[in-house]
Amino acid sequence: MSFDVDVTLRRGDAEVRACFQTGAGATVLFGPSGVGKTSVLDMVAGLLRPDRGHVRVGGAALFGGGVDLPSERRGAGYVFQEPRLFPHLRVRANLLYGARSDERLEATARMLDIAHLLDRWPRTLSGGEARRAAIGRALLSDARFLLLDEPLASLDRARREEAMRGLERVRDEAGLPILLVTHDAEEAERLGTTVVRM
Repeated sequence: MSFDVDVTLRRGDAEVRACFQTGAGATVLFGPSGVGKTSVLDMVAGLLRPDRGHVRVGGAALFGGGVDLPSERRGAGYVFQEPRLFPHLRVRANLLYGARSDERLEATARMLDIAHLLDRWPRTLSGGEARRAAIGRALLSDARFLLLDEPLASLDRARREEAMRGLERVRDEAGLPILLVTHDAEEAERLGTTVVRM
């Protein structure tokens, strides 16, 4: 499954424009802060409406040519810059929030190396653990593709490496197309099957 994105969004005097076609794997939107990477992610998710263009994932039109699917029907698993785990739910309940069943819980938790954290509260997790739990929740929501916005931002070196290994496993084992935003060249090179410079 692949991304085919050609979108333009005007914001006052500024314009965000992105045009790329990718194959399977992880596509990284790479560039400095402020160039519109997150806006592109939001347009793919259906959280922002482009002024013109199209968004297709796996050949299915999400926007363009008379189609404008609402965000809840696009099948995106979106992981924001902050993990946004529910503080009143343990990790297990966070992972299963929105899941259609719990059959894949154990396998997903093992893939992300968080199986030992399932009974913990979000406030007791490190930054890397919380990010991996947020990715697990997105995977278990029956997402057709993943959108990751700066998933390693503000992590210290050890936590960043831990989260990076989790993302590599997701890229290699989950079989879902991933669109990831970063301004870090090492992340782009290590995680990206395709790198789109913005």
